[in-house]
Amino acid sequence: MANNASAEKCIRKSERHRLHNKYYAKTTRNAIRAIRNTSDKAAAEAGAPKVYAMIDKLAKIGLIHKNKASNLKSGIAQYINKLA
Repeated sequence: MANNASAEKCIRKSERHRLHNKYYAKTTRNAIRAIRNTSDKAAAEAGAPKVYAMIDKLAKIGLIHKNKASNLKSGIAQYINKLA
């Protein structure tokens, strides 16, 4: 339990940040899922740059590690290249 005003403010602030981070992470996961569920190569290639940018933003703000971002982007690229 918060004992002073600054601790209460910190709790409010961290809750706002948690919701903000949760929104961006969930939106990115849904975008990745949408690309991986498509079987149309042209549609996947068209959506890939937007998803790459979303992943890069998550890595930039520290929500995911830069190596995880690289692995996600690599996996998407491999999936797109396998589509016929």
